[in-house]
Amino acid sequence: MTISILLADDHTILRQGLRLLLESEPDFNIIGEASNGLEVLTKVDTLAPEVVVLDVGIPELNGLEVTRLICQRRHHPKVVVLSMYSKEAYVLEAMRNGASAYVLKGGEVNELVQAIRQAVQGIRYMSPPLTERAIESYLHQMKEEPFDPYDTLTNREREILHLIAEGHINSEISKSLVISLRTVETHRAKIMHKLGLNSHLELMRFAMDRGIVSPRE
Repeated sequence: MTISILLADDHTILRQGLRLLLESEPDFNIIGEASNGLEVLTKVDTLAPEVVVLDVGIPELNGLEVTRLICQRRHHPKVVVLSMYSKEAYVLEAMRNGASAYVLKGGEVNELVQAIRQAVQGIRYMSPPLTERAIESYLHQMKEEPFDPYDTLTNREREILHLIAEGHINSEISKSLVISLRTVETHRAKIMHKLGLNSHLELMRFAMDRGIVSPRE
């Protein structure tokens, strides 16, 4: 059986390298590539891959939010998150959002291959030194956490929040999402209200704390 794969990373050289490595596996078929989060969502719908190999730091919706949106679909592909970050917050958010695997970029190629195969079989995979016991502990902690206002944001509001956090102005967001400038402004006001924020600086601090924006990989 051939496994169809969509590669998502904003670094062309890395995507090409991954393609060459994964295509050496006889049962892997790379059916498409994407360089930003919005493009990933479009290609998931048009290409219907079985697996998405997704960079956590991809722009225009980061990998964690893209994972959540993909996994909301009724018949969604397995998501293998590829990241340089081993911080608990990133791993927890990826698992919470529905990722089947979390693979560290500093690992071996065979880890990614194994993660893809296990994801297709419905088995969760994490690169060493991440462990299943640790992830279960994080998930348990998550259940005990208090109400999170971020969870009240709609999908569109999250998209706009991510784009604002990346430095896009309202007119750029309007063009990117194909919505009116007034609609962007309305969503922005709702975001600020729901999150209890009063300034752009507070919004940027919130985005940094949530891992929405981070040092580029």
